[in-house]
Amino acid sequence: MTDEELKEMILEHMQNGFLENIIDMFKHDKSLYPFIVDMIRDERMRVRLGAAALVEELTKYRIELLIKLVPDIAELLKSDNPMIRGDGAYLLGLINHKDVLPYLLKAENDEDISVREIVRDAINGINGSFE
Repeated sequence: MTDEELKEMILEHMQNGFLENIIDMFKHDKSLYPFIVDMIRDERMRVRLGAAALVEELTKYRIELLIKLVPDIAELLKSDNPMIRGDGAYLLGLINHKDVLPYLLKAENDEDISVREIVRDAINGINGSFE
């Protein structure tokens, strides 16, 4: 199975509600982590929501792998789509590590009010964790 086929399978499974199976896959295969960015870029709401739930769960197990993914997730903050920018900011907030702060601070004045609120919430959550 190619990486592209694997990615499509994971996205389909997420769309079909198999979050627990996907969480289990990610816990056992660190090479899958880059697919999280693709999940957020997906147009299907259920896939994007599942990605957030996945990241929230993975912070309990392999936070170091999520921290390595921070620059890739931060690229979502540059998307033309405010929903993707907001989701990217939300994921960075879930990762809750000092390395995400520079990216969030750059996005603090986003043109979209909803994105700005998500960014501020993420920054406040992270700052609260390190005080």
